[in-house]
Amino acid sequence: MADFHQFGRVTTLHSLEPDSWPRLDSDLTRLARGKPLGVVLPALYSEFERPAIHNILDELRRVPWISRVVLVLSQAGRAQYEEVCRLFEEFRAEATVLWREGEMVQELLETITNQGLAAGIAGKGRACWLGMGYLLAKGDCDVLAFQDCDIKTYHRRMLARLAYPLMSTRHKFEFAKAYYPRFTRKFNGRLTRLLLGPLVEVLEDAGVNSGFLRFLASFRYGLAGEIALDAELARRIQVSPDWGLEISTLAEVYQRVPAARVCQVDVSECYDHKHQPVCAGDPMGGLHRMAREVSLAVFRAIAADGCVLPNELLQGTLPLAYRRSAAGMAARYAADAEINGLSYDLHDELGSVEVFARGLEEAAAQFANNPAGTTQLPSWERTESALPDVYARLADAAELVRNVDLEQATA
Repeated sequence: MADFHQFGRVTTLHSLEPDSWPRLDSDLTRLARGKPLGVVLPALYSEFERPAIHNILDELRRVPWISRVVLVLSQAGRAQYEEVCRLFEEFRAEATVLWREGEMVQELLETITNQGLAAGIAGKGRACWLGMGYLLAKGDCDVLAFQDCDIKTYHRRMLARLAYPLMSTRHKFEFAKAYYPRFTRKFNGRLTRLLLGPLVEVLEDAGVNSGFLRFLASFRYGLAGEIALDAELARRIQVSPDWGLEISTLAEVYQRVPAARVCQVDVSECYDHKHQPVCAGDPMGGLHRMAREVSLAVFRAIAADGCVLPNELLQGTLPLAYRRSAAGMAARYAADAEINGLSYDLHDELGSVEVFARGLEEAAAQFANNPAGTTQLPSWERTESALPDVYARLADAAELVRNVDLEQATA
C-alpha cells in the first residue's frame, strides 16, 4: 500500500504516482517564469574523479526550469578549476564555478573574518553558505536549492520534486527537505538510522521538553543534504560550517518559519551516494567526527530553544540510554532486512553504534564545557550590514577569475 499518512509537525509530500515526472517538468517550466530557481552544488575536486557528479551534470545540463547553477569547488588547484569550468560551457542555465581557493575568495573571507564574523572555518557548510551568497548577490532567483554531488542514483526528477513545493504559488511553502530510502543490497544511512533517530527518542524519553526536538522528530531524513528554501529566508539564516549543517539549518527554520510553511518531499525510490568510513580510532575522521558534530548541533539547538540539558543527563544517563536505544534499533533493522532479502551485519552495525556513542560522549563533554561553542556562519543579511559591498565582491570573486583566463586564452 502506498504511504500517504501525515505525521509530526510538517507537511509530508509523498511520491504516489512515479510516472508523474513529465507533468512536473512541464509545470516547472511554466512556474520558473514567475519564481526563478537557483541551484547550489558544493563539491570537492575529488568528486570529479568519480562518475556520480558527471551524471548529475548531464542530468542538469539542459533542464529548462533552472535559471542559475553555482558549483562551489573546494580543494582544487587552478588547472583543476579550469577543467571543471569547461564542464559547464554547454549548460542551458547561467552556470558559474566559485573556486574556494581562488585569491579573491580568500581575500573576501579574510575581510569578513576581520569584521568579527566567523567565515574562516572550512567545511561543507561554508561551501553551501558561499553558494547561497553568490545566488543572493545575483538577485534573480526566488528559490534556492542545494544538491549533494556524490549521488550515484541521481535523476533530475529529484530536484524537480524538491523545488516544486516552493516554485508553486498555491501553498506558500518557504522550506522543503528531501527524504528517501537509502539502500542497495543493504541498509545505508547509518548516521540517521543509528545515531539521530535513537538520540531524539532518548532525549524525548528523558523529558526534554523542546519544541525543536518535536520539530526535528517530524523529519524522516533529518540529515538529508538536499533542501530548497525561499531566497529571503536564505538571506536571514545562520548555519554551521561543519557536519552540523543540516541540524543547524533545521534549527533556523524552526525559529523563523511557521510549521505550516515547511514540508518534506519524497524525491526518490532508491538513493545511494558515497559512504563515509566509520573511523573508529580517529575522532577527527569519517562517521566518528560526524556523530560528534551532529550531536553537538542537536544539543545547541535544544539549548537555543530555551531548554536546559543538565550535565547529569548529558554525561550520565544519556550515553547509556543511547546505547540501549540504538541497539534496539539495530535489531529492528535486522528484522526489516531479513523479510526484504537484504544483507545485514548486526555485529558491524553494533560496532558503528559504539563509535557513535563515543562521538556522543565527546559532544556532551564539549557542550558541558562550552554550551555556546562553535560559531555559526553569519547570515548574509548581517554580512551585508558589516560589508555593504560584499555581494558585489563575491560575484566578482566568482566571475572575474574565469573571465580573465578566457581573455588571456583568446588574446
